[in-house]
Amino acid sequence: MLIASMDVSVLFFAVPFISADLHPSPEQQLWIFDAYGFVLAGLLITVGTIADRFGHRRLLLIGAAAFGATSLLAAYANSAEMLIGARALLGIAGATLMPSSLALIREMFDDDSDRTRAVGIWSAVMASGVAIGPIISGLLLEHFWWGSVFLINLPVMALLLVVGPMLLPNDTGDRARRVDLLSAILVLAAICSTIHGIKSLAADGFSIVRVTFVVIGLVLGAAFVARQHRAAHPLVDLKAFADRVFSMGLVVNLVAMFGLVGNAILVTQYLQSVLGYSPLRAAMWSLAPSLLVGAAAPLAGAAAEKFGRVRIVSAGLACAASGFVVVAATAADRPLWPVLIGCTMLACGLVIATSLVADQVVSGAEAGRSGATAGLLETTSEFGGALGIAILGSVLAAVYHHTYPVASDPAGARTDLATALQTAGSDPGHAAAVIDHARTAFTNGMTVAAIVGSVVLLSVAVGNLVLLRGERRAAGVLAVAAAPE
Repeated sequence: MLIASMDVSVLFFAVPFISADLHPSPEQQLWIFDAYGFVLAGLLITVGTIADRFGHRRLLLIGAAAFGATSLLAAYANSAEMLIGARALLGIAGATLMPSSLALIREMFDDDSDRTRAVGIWSAVMASGVAIGPIISGLLLEHFWWGSVFLINLPVMALLLVVGPMLLPNDTGDRARRVDLLSAILVLAAICSTIHGIKSLAADGFSIVRVTFVVIGLVLGAAFVARQHRAAHPLVDLKAFADRVFSMGLVVNLVAMFGLVGNAILVTQYLQSVLGYSPLRAAMWSLAPSLLVGAAAPLAGAAAEKFGRVRIVSAGLACAASGFVVVAATAADRPLWPVLIGCTMLACGLVIATSLVADQVVSGAEAGRSGATAGLLETTSEFGGALGIAILGSVLAAVYHHTYPVASDPAGARTDLATALQTAGSDPGHAAAVIDHARTAFTNGMTVAAIVGSVVLLSVAVGNLVLLRGERRAAGVLAVAAAPE
């Protein structure tokens, strides 16, 4: 799970190297990041249902083999299009790993306290993977080419293929379950079309074509929901959404990953391109916020028992929103410690919220639908992470473009920070001015993006308190809602 979540963020420090080697357009650069998360988000529910039918261990091992093979393809991509395609294939393989692993926790731990502890560890590992991805990337880029960030996946997946059959339970599938292929196609197309339209509108402004993508995605999403009502074997049991705890849990999970991944893409570029740190130095400094993350999930469980799960989830989101405020208030002056303090507040707050939500969902899932439930939970995680990259990254790009001085725009320096730094290298006479304008425009964009992130997290924190006021249920809330008729 550490490797699968690392792949969401492992390319953050590799941007300058990929730009110099493959020359992607700004839109292609965003798709290099987004393709993995978008495909994951579109397939997790389907793959979770497949795992419920054929067995969680079996699908986990098949996914491990595919993940290793597609990592090799990505490492040796020789064009932006090939890298985007390889990242999409990695998303397909990764979609087999996430719901299978969480479902196996549900199968292996019958005791509530043991399962809560296991899910807390699983959640911390997931969050740590997003944080550690750039660190591994920085270490590798210090000595190797950018493709090496994918090769690190190979030995881990090979080890899983060897020890998985010995350590993990088998025969967890139910062959009586069926997979509705039309629903699978609809949910994948709906997510990809909607997010592509939103990302394009945020980055490039209004156009009929971009709005059409959003409309098509929403129509396909509505068709997917309608299909779940009448399908004999729906991918999603819509009756579960009548439970406010369940529905709000998914919303919390989505916005938490929105904030975590969105902040990661802002800060990694800030350290490397604004403060001018080498990939290795930037990677080591970015490790600081993750030092306290490991303790956050266990503390969340203890605090929830004393003060109530709803209050602690909202408190975690409020802490994360405050972290965004700290980043927004200090980024323009280009300090280091205040930004890292803000990132630490954000990471700890979000891990507190997501660990409680994950435990709540997986503990209440019916055993026979644990894969589908885990897939639905992880769909919101990956969808949220992809939205964080797309929306906050697009806000950053838009503010950068509009605040970079028009009169000081040699060779397209207003396009993005990476282009500006390349331009400065080829024009020594104006290098200092170009770099200064570019870094100022970037921090302006980072400030606005952090404010947007703070508003989103705080809104959901308040909504969680209001909608679940007086709610005292903890684990097991889905036992009735997700039960079959």
